[in-house]
Amino acid sequence: MDYDIQKIRSYFPVLNQKVYNKPFVYFDNAASAQKPVQVLMTEERLHNDFYGNIHRAAHYMADQATIEFEAVRIKIQKFIKAEVREEIIFTKGTTESVNLVAHSFGEKYIQEGDEIIVSEMEHHSNIVPWQLVAGRKNATVIKLPFTDSGELQLDVLEKMINPKTKIIALAHVSNVLGTINPVEKIIEIAHSKNVPVFIDGAQAVQHIPVDVQKLDVDFYAFSAHKMYGPNGVGVLYGKRKWLDEMPPYQGGGEMISEVSFEKTTFNEIPYKFEAGTPNITSVVSFGSAIDLITEIGLQDIGKWEQDILAYAASKLKEISGIKIYGEAPEKSGVISFNVGNTHPYDIGMLLDKMGIAVRTGHHCADPVMQHYKVPGTIRISFGMYNTKEEVDLFIEALKRVLVML
Repeated sequence: MDYDIQKIRSYFPVLNQKVYNKPFVYFDNAASAQKPVQVLMTEERLHNDFYGNIHRAAHYMADQATIEFEAVRIKIQKFIKAEVREEIIFTKGTTESVNLVAHSFGEKYIQEGDEIIVSEMEHHSNIVPWQLVAGRKNATVIKLPFTDSGELQLDVLEKMINPKTKIIALAHVSNVLGTINPVEKIIEIAHSKNVPVFIDGAQAVQHIPVDVQKLDVDFYAFSAHKMYGPNGVGVLYGKRKWLDEMPPYQGGGEMISEVSFEKTTFNEIPYKFEAGTPNITSVVSFGSAIDLITEIGLQDIGKWEQDILAYAASKLKEISGIKIYGEAPEKSGVISFNVGNTHPYDIGMLLDKMGIAVRTGHHCADPVMQHYKVPGTIRISFGMYNTKEEVDLFIEALKRVLVML
């Protein structure tokens, strides 16, 4: 594999800085990835050269902005291999994408007494929206459990699905455990019983190739900022057969066809779900992040990160008292651990003083912490620019921290 790590790192100037006079090591990519110069330059170019509100004017600036904006929709369509561009909806992030489906799909299809299956390893953003719709509709959210090794119990899933089951929601990759869930198998099980599936892909699309048509997934969501793109942009993919039937999530400009006080008719998809002025510059600069991932090659990025993941896990296991959570055979990008009875925050705070950025706490996944009966963990997560040398710096710093504590 010809993976030019120095060239890749050169795209991220932030990695060259010192933190507390120490080399900066960024292992918090699952929370948000750093931004390459390509993304920053695209946003600046748009503001300097042709900023205008899209879809709504006959002038040059608006036309150019619209062309660039819609070109990104097509890039995303190709990136996840959606059938048509109309199945790509722009949102503010994965969280809004979940809320959109929970609210709109729920309004149309979920009734009193129905059930929504949600996995135990979900981020809160893929639990709470379903609880909200269940509360409005007098439906029930049912937990799909996972094993101590961090694997979903598919045998339990098959028994859980019944005529009251209206949708199944789960993560492609766990943001705490790093487990790559067998979503293709889960979708096959669900569809055999005519149940649609929503997949939270926020921790997947930057690490592993995703083909929504091959998966046959009904809904798939992710965020730009975890893919080296800007904040405030998310994507919802939905099969056209669902999106056409679902009511709008929000009202406003762009999502309408015609408005009167007697009646409003709604726009076609995807615009029916894109009320108001979107985050134009961030959407366009997100296109540059996708270009960079495509140029380097997602397969090569994944192999590089898997090597880093395995190396870090092996080095952690050499330290006395380390407990790693989630040992599923298929993992991506994330290791969560604790050391004895030491509080994760104490370790994270001291690592920060040594230039190492990690995440500590419950990672917006309280049910996972409850499963393992811990208040929180230390999480390290990797991106395309991380190296084994950085892992060595982290391990050395962790050993020093443990001596201090």
